[in-house]
Amino acid sequence: MNSELIVIGQIVAPHGVRGDVRIFPHTDFPERFTQTKQLILEDGSCLRIESVKFHKKFVLLKLHGINTMNDAENLRGKFVHVKRADAVRLPEGHYYHFDIIGLKVYSETGEYLGKITDILSTGSNDVYVIEQDAKKPLLIPALKEVVLDINVDAGHIKVKLQEELE
Repeated sequence: MNSELIVIGQIVAPHGVRGDVRIFPHTDFPERFTQTKQLILEDGSCLRIESVKFHKKFVLLKLHGINTMNDAENLRGKFVHVKRADAVRLPEGHYYHFDIIGLKVYSETGEYLGKITDILSTGSNDVYVIEQDAKKPLLIPALKEVVLDINVDAGHIKVKLQEELE
């Protein structure tokens, strides 16, 4: 997939007989659908949004040119994206998971520890899963006391290891 696109949802079903689609949002900001004029599919084609409604945990969209249940059914399972430049701006010191996954991790002494391969959401704080060469994955809590520096542009983070984390 194009790294300039970010997934914001998946079309899970038609909604009604007039071509509306039901989207399961993959974003912490579902209100973005009301501010977005178009969505991009994996093949690069664009879908213009005509109207937006919210129903329970879903976003209901009327898309230009999608006028029947069959038209909407043809979109079932497709992921919808926006351009990375259109991502909701986060406050300083906050990052999207897709920006963190793949970063190289170093200790405060400069020792290479591995790469972040996953982020676990525990409720109180995220936990970074770091794959290490020939070792069990290392779990690092995403806390200011542990994560000393995140440099997305340079592709790495610096962490303070604690005895119980090693």
